[in-house]
Amino acid sequence: MTLNIAVQMDPIARINHKGDSTFAMLLEAQKRGHTLSYYTPDKLSLRGNEVVASVQKLTVRDVEGDYFALGEPTRVNMESFDVVLLRQDPPFDMAYITSTHLLERIHPKTLVVNDPASVRNAPEKIFVMGFADLMPPTLISRDMEEINAFRKEYGAVVMKPLHGHGGAAVFRVLPQDMNFGSLYDMFAVTFKEQWVIQRFLPEVKHGDKRIILVDGVFAGAVNRVPAEDDLRSNMVRGGAAKETELSPREREICERVGPALRERGLLFVGIDVIDGHLTEINVTSPTGIRAIAKLGGPDVAAKFWDVVEAKRK
Repeated sequence: MTLNIAVQMDPIARINHKGDSTFAMLLEAQKRGHTLSYYTPDKLSLRGNEVVASVQKLTVRDVEGDYFALGEPTRVNMESFDVVLLRQDPPFDMAYITSTHLLERIHPKTLVVNDPASVRNAPEKIFVMGFADLMPPTLISRDMEEINAFRKEYGAVVMKPLHGHGGAAVFRVLPQDMNFGSLYDMFAVTFKEQWVIQRFLPEVKHGDKRIILVDGVFAGAVNRVPAEDDLRSNMVRGGAAKETELSPREREICERVGPALRERGLLFVGIDVIDGHLTEINVTSPTGIRAIAKLGGPDVAAKFWDVVEAKRK
Protein backbone atom coordinates (compact mmCIF):
# COMPACT_ATOMS: atom_id res chain seq x y z
CA MET A 1 0.00 0.00 0.00
CA THR A 2 1.26 3.47 -0.95
CA LEU A 3 -0.36 6.39 0.86
CA ASN A 4 -0.51 10.00 -0.28
CA ILE A 5 0.23 11.94 2.92
CA ALA A 6 0.13 15.64 3.76
CA VAL A 7 1.55 17.12 6.94
CA GLN A 8 0.27 20.38 8.42
CA MET A 9 3.06 21.62 10.65
CA ASP A 10 5.13 24.61 11.69
CA PRO A 11 7.87 25.79 9.28
CA ILE A 12 10.05 22.73 8.77
CA ALA A 13 13.19 24.86 8.44
CA ARG A 14 12.83 25.86 12.11
CA ILE A 15 12.47 22.45 13.73
CA ASN A 16 15.15 20.56 15.63
CA HIS A 17 14.96 17.46 13.46
CA LYS A 18 17.09 15.41 15.86
CA GLY A 19 14.36 15.54 18.50
CA ASP A 20 11.23 16.22 16.49
CA SER A 21 8.47 13.58 16.61
CA THR A 22 6.80 14.81 13.41
CA PHE A 23 10.11 14.40 11.59
CA ALA A 24 10.37 10.83 12.93
CA MET A 25 6.89 10.10 11.59
CA LEU A 26 7.84 11.49 8.18
CA LEU A 27 11.07 9.47 8.03
CA GLU A 28 9.17 6.26 8.73
CA ALA A 29 6.43 7.09 6.20
CA GLN A 30 9.02 7.77 3.49
CA LYS A 31 10.86 4.55 4.38
CA ARG A 32 7.61 2.66 3.71
CA GLY A 33 7.28 4.20 0.25
CA HIS A 34 4.52 6.70 1.03
CA THR A 35 4.54 10.09 -0.74
CA LEU A 36 4.82 13.23 1.39
CA SER A 37 3.53 16.77 0.95
CA TYR A 38 4.05 19.70 3.33
CA TYR A 39 2.18 22.89 4.15
CA THR A 40 1.85 25.35 7.02
CA PRO A 41 -1.56 26.22 8.56
CA ASP A 42 -1.72 29.62 6.82
CA LYS A 43 -1.84 27.83 3.45
CA LEU A 44 -5.14 26.09 4.25
CA SER A 45 -8.32 27.59 2.69
CA LEU A 46 -12.02 26.87 2.31
CA ARG A 47 -13.57 27.86 -1.03
CA GLY A 48 -17.24 27.00 -1.09
CA ASN A 49 -17.33 23.34 -0.10
CA GLU A 50 -13.76 22.65 -1.18
CA VAL A 51 -10.86 22.59 1.29
CA VAL A 52 -7.64 23.46 -0.53
CA ALA A 53 -4.04 24.19 0.34
CA SER A 54 -0.84 25.25 -1.34
CA VAL A 55 1.41 22.24 -0.71
CA GLN A 56 4.96 21.25 -1.60
CA LYS A 57 6.30 17.77 -2.23
CA LEU A 58 8.60 16.81 0.65
CA THR A 59 11.57 14.49 1.03
CA VAL A 60 13.34 14.02 4.36
CA ARG A 61 16.71 12.62 5.43
CA ASP A 62 18.38 12.36 8.82
CA VAL A 63 21.30 14.58 7.88
CA GLU A 64 22.43 17.57 9.94
CA GLY A 65 21.98 20.82 7.99
CA ASP A 66 20.36 19.06 5.03
CA TYR A 67 17.36 17.23 6.47
CA PHE A 68 14.62 18.14 3.97
CA ALA A 69 13.90 19.23 0.40
CA LEU A 70 10.75 20.86 -0.95
CA GLY A 71 9.21 20.97 -4.40
CA GLU A 72 7.33 23.84 -6.02
CA PRO A 73 4.03 24.98 -4.39
CA THR A 74 0.90 23.45 -5.92
CA ARG A 75 -2.74 24.16 -5.12
CA VAL A 76 -4.40 20.87 -4.11
CA ASN A 77 -7.85 19.73 -3.03
CA MET A 78 -7.19 18.23 0.40
CA GLU A 79 -9.57 15.35 -0.26
CA SER A 80 -6.99 14.02 -2.72
CA PHE A 81 -4.83 12.89 0.22
CA ASP A 82 -5.24 9.58 2.00
CA VAL A 83 -3.90 10.96 5.29
CA VAL A 84 -3.32 14.41 6.78
CA LEU A 85 -1.10 14.72 9.84
CA LEU A 86 -2.31 17.60 12.01
CA ARG A 87 0.99 18.37 13.71
CA GLN A 88 1.48 22.08 14.24
CA ASP A 89 2.39 23.09 17.77
CA PRO A 90 0.08 25.12 19.99
CA PRO A 91 -0.85 27.81 21.06
CA PHE A 92 -4.32 26.33 20.98
CA ASP A 93 -5.92 29.59 19.88
CA MET A 94 -8.63 30.61 17.40
CA ALA A 95 -6.24 30.04 14.48
CA TYR A 96 -5.71 26.46 15.65
CA ILE A 97 -9.45 25.96 16.21
CA THR A 98 -10.24 27.33 12.74
CA SER A 99 -7.88 24.84 11.10
CA THR A 100 -9.69 21.99 12.88
CA HIS A 101 -13.03 23.23 11.49
CA LEU A 102 -11.62 23.20 7.96
CA LEU A 103 -9.98 19.77 8.27
CA GLU A 104 -13.13 18.34 9.82
CA ARG A 105 -14.79 18.81 6.42
CA ILE A 106 -12.50 16.24 4.76
CA HIS A 107 -12.37 13.72 7.61
CA PRO A 108 -12.82 10.71 7.61
CA LYS A 109 -12.76 10.37 3.80
CA THR A 110 -9.26 11.68 4.24
CA LEU A 111 -7.97 10.34 7.55
CA VAL A 112 -6.91 13.33 9.65
CA VAL A 113 -4.67 12.37 12.57
CA ASN A 114 -5.66 13.29 15.18
CA ASP A 115 -9.39 13.63 14.48
CA PRO A 116 -9.77 17.44 14.18
CA ALA A 117 -13.13 17.64 15.99
CA SER A 118 -11.73 15.65 18.90
CA VAL A 119 -8.57 17.78 19.01
CA ARG A 120 -10.79 20.85 19.21
CA ASN A 121 -13.03 19.36 21.90
CA ALA A 122 -10.31 17.77 24.03
CA PRO A 123 -7.83 20.49 25.10
CA GLU A 124 -5.11 18.69 27.02
CA LYS A 125 -5.66 20.34 30.39
CA ILE A 126 -9.48 20.10 30.25
CA PHE A 127 -10.00 16.66 28.69
CA VAL A 128 -7.83 15.15 31.43
CA MET A 129 -10.32 16.37 34.06
CA GLY A 130 -12.60 13.52 32.99
CA PHE A 131 -10.14 11.31 34.91
CA ALA A 132 -9.97 13.41 38.08
CA ASP A 133 -9.56 10.35 40.29
CA LEU A 134 -6.24 9.61 38.55
CA MET A 135 -4.97 13.19 38.96
CA PRO A 136 -3.53 15.33 41.75
CA PRO A 137 -6.12 17.81 43.10
CA THR A 138 -6.66 20.30 40.28
CA LEU A 139 -8.60 23.55 39.87
CA ILE A 140 -9.41 25.35 36.62
CA SER A 141 -10.28 28.94 37.50
CA ARG A 142 -9.27 32.59 37.35
CA ASP A 143 -11.32 33.58 40.41
CA MET A 144 -9.07 34.88 43.22
CA GLU A 145 -11.28 33.58 46.03
CA GLU A 146 -11.52 30.12 44.50
CA ILE A 147 -7.76 29.97 43.96
CA ASN A 148 -6.97 31.13 47.48
CA ALA A 149 -9.35 28.54 48.95
CA PHE A 150 -7.58 25.85 46.91
CA ARG A 151 -4.16 27.06 48.07
CA LYS A 152 -5.31 27.08 51.68
CA GLU A 153 -6.41 23.46 51.35
CA TYR A 154 -3.40 22.07 49.46
CA GLY A 155 -0.44 24.33 50.27
CA ALA A 156 2.16 24.57 47.51
CA VAL A 157 0.60 24.57 44.04
CA VAL A 158 1.64 24.77 40.41
CA MET A 159 -0.02 27.51 38.35
CA LYS A 160 0.04 27.41 34.54
CA PRO A 161 -1.93 28.67 31.52
CA LEU A 162 -4.82 26.48 30.39
CA HIS A 163 -3.69 26.43 26.75
CA GLY A 164 0.06 26.69 27.26
CA HIS A 165 2.63 24.22 25.97
CA GLY A 166 6.27 23.27 26.31
CA GLY A 167 6.46 24.29 29.96
CA ALA A 168 5.96 28.00 29.23
CA ALA A 169 4.68 30.14 32.13
CA VAL A 170 4.60 27.29 34.67
CA PHE A 171 5.15 28.48 38.26
CA ARG A 172 5.30 26.89 41.69
CA VAL A 173 3.47 29.02 44.28
CA LEU A 174 4.36 28.42 47.94
CA PRO A 175 1.78 28.64 50.76
CA GLN A 176 3.04 32.04 51.93
CA ASP A 177 4.35 33.39 48.64
CA MET A 178 4.87 37.15 48.45
CA ASN A 179 4.96 36.91 44.65
CA PHE A 180 1.45 35.47 44.33
CA GLY A 181 -0.33 38.84 44.00
CA SER A 182 1.97 39.96 41.19
CA LEU A 183 1.75 36.56 39.52
CA TYR A 184 -2.06 36.67 39.69
CA ASP A 185 -2.06 40.15 38.09
CA MET A 186 0.30 39.00 35.32
CA PHE A 187 -1.87 35.96 34.54
CA ALA A 188 -5.03 38.08 34.60
CA VAL A 189 -3.61 40.45 31.98
CA THR A 190 -1.94 37.79 29.81
CA PHE A 191 -4.48 34.94 29.81
CA LYS A 192 -8.17 35.75 29.36
CA GLU A 193 -9.40 32.19 29.92
CA GLN A 194 -9.21 30.23 33.17
CA TRP A 195 -5.88 28.86 34.40
CA VAL A 196 -4.76 25.53 35.86
CA ILE A 197 -3.92 25.38 39.57
CA GLN A 198 -2.70 21.97 40.69
CA ARG A 199 -1.31 20.58 43.94
CA PHE A 200 2.48 20.59 43.66
CA LEU A 201 4.00 17.10 43.45
CA PRO A 202 7.50 17.19 45.01
CA GLU A 203 8.36 13.88 43.31
CA VAL A 204 8.56 15.76 40.00
CA LYS A 205 12.27 16.10 40.83
CA HIS A 206 12.55 12.39 39.95
CA GLY A 207 10.80 12.88 36.62
CA ASP A 208 7.65 13.62 34.65
CA LYS A 209 6.98 10.54 32.54
CA ARG A 210 5.78 11.01 28.94
CA ILE A 211 3.85 7.92 27.86
CA ILE A 212 2.86 7.55 24.20
CA LEU A 213 -0.36 5.74 23.30
CA VAL A 214 -1.10 4.75 19.70
CA ASP A 215 -4.81 4.12 19.11
CA GLY A 216 -5.24 3.91 22.88
CA VAL A 217 -2.49 1.31 23.42
CA PHE A 218 0.85 1.87 25.18
CA ALA A 219 3.61 2.33 22.57
CA GLY A 220 6.59 3.76 24.48
CA ALA A 221 7.69 6.01 27.32
CA VAL A 222 10.47 8.34 28.41
CA ASN A 223 11.13 9.84 31.84
CA ARG A 224 11.91 13.56 31.67
CA VAL A 225 13.95 14.74 34.67
CA PRO A 226 14.09 18.49 35.32
CA ALA A 227 17.31 20.38 35.87
CA GLU A 228 18.17 21.00 39.51
CA ASP A 229 17.21 24.67 39.32
CA ASP A 230 13.99 24.26 37.31
CA LEU A 231 10.48 23.03 38.05
CA ARG A 232 9.82 22.04 34.44
CA SER A 233 10.83 18.69 32.99
CA ASN A 234 10.05 19.49 29.33
CA MET A 235 13.06 18.61 27.19
CA VAL A 236 12.80 21.97 25.40
CA ARG A 237 13.33 23.53 28.87
CA GLY A 238 16.43 21.50 29.72
CA GLY A 239 14.82 18.31 31.04
CA ALA A 240 16.96 15.19 30.64
CA ALA A 241 15.52 12.12 28.91
CA LYS A 242 15.93 8.90 30.91
CA GLU A 243 15.08 5.29 30.08
CA THR A 244 12.04 4.01 31.97
CA GLU A 245 9.56 1.18 32.46
CA LEU A 246 5.88 1.46 33.31
CA SER A 247 4.75 0.84 36.87
CA PRO A 248 1.53 -1.09 37.59
CA ARG A 249 -0.14 2.25 38.40
CA GLU A 250 0.94 3.71 35.04
CA ARG A 251 -0.38 0.67 33.21
CA GLU A 252 -3.68 1.14 35.03
CA ILE A 253 -3.79 4.77 33.86
CA CYS A 254 -3.16 3.69 30.24
CA GLU A 255 -5.94 1.10 30.45
CA ARG A 256 -8.37 3.69 31.82
CA VAL A 257 -7.54 6.39 29.30
CA GLY A 258 -7.07 4.22 26.19
CA PRO A 259 -10.75 3.49 25.38
CA ALA A 260 -11.66 7.21 25.55
CA LEU A 261 -8.87 7.99 23.07
CA ARG A 262 -9.96 5.30 20.62
CA GLU A 263 -13.58 6.45 20.85
CA ARG A 264 -12.53 9.97 19.84
CA GLY A 265 -10.17 9.02 17.01
CA LEU A 266 -7.13 10.27 18.92
CA LEU A 267 -4.55 7.94 17.39
CA PHE A 268 -1.36 9.57 18.66
CA VAL A 269 -1.44 10.86 22.24
CA GLY A 270 1.12 11.64 24.91
CA ILE A 271 0.02 11.45 28.54
CA ASP A 272 2.09 12.91 31.37
CA VAL A 273 2.40 11.12 34.71
CA ILE A 274 4.20 12.35 37.85
CA ASP A 275 4.55 9.97 40.81
CA GLY A 276 1.59 7.90 39.65
CA HIS A 277 -0.63 10.94 39.01
CA LEU A 278 -1.99 11.76 35.55
CA THR A 279 -1.44 15.48 34.87
CA GLU A 280 -2.09 16.02 31.13
CA ILE A 281 -3.42 14.26 28.02
CA ASN A 282 -1.62 15.82 25.04
CA VAL A 283 -3.53 15.50 21.75
CA THR A 284 -2.39 18.45 19.62
CA SER A 285 1.27 17.74 18.80
CA PRO A 286 2.70 15.33 21.39
CA THR A 287 6.42 14.58 21.31
CA GLY A 288 8.78 11.90 22.62
CA ILE A 289 9.29 9.51 19.67
CA ARG A 290 12.96 10.24 19.03
CA ALA A 291 13.91 10.36 22.72
CA ILE A 292 12.33 6.93 23.24
CA ALA A 293 14.21 5.51 20.22
CA LYS A 294 17.56 6.99 21.30
CA LEU A 295 17.21 5.28 24.69
CA GLY A 296 16.67 1.90 23.04
CA GLY A 297 12.90 1.89 23.46
CA PRO A 298 10.21 0.75 21.02
CA ASP A 299 9.93 2.12 17.48
CA VAL A 300 6.85 4.27 18.11
CA ALA A 301 6.80 5.73 14.59
CA ALA A 302 6.56 2.21 13.13
CA LYS A 303 3.69 1.34 15.49
CA PHE A 304 1.93 4.55 14.47
CA TRP A 305 2.12 3.83 10.74
CA ASP A 306 1.08 0.20 11.26
CA VAL A 307 -2.17 1.51 12.78
CA VAL A 308 -2.71 4.21 10.13
CA GLU A 309 -2.13 1.77 7.26
CA ALA A 310 -4.56 -0.71 8.79
CA LYS A 311 -7.23 1.99 9.08
CA ARG A 312 -6.70 3.08 5.46
CA LYS A 313 -7.16 -0.50 4.24
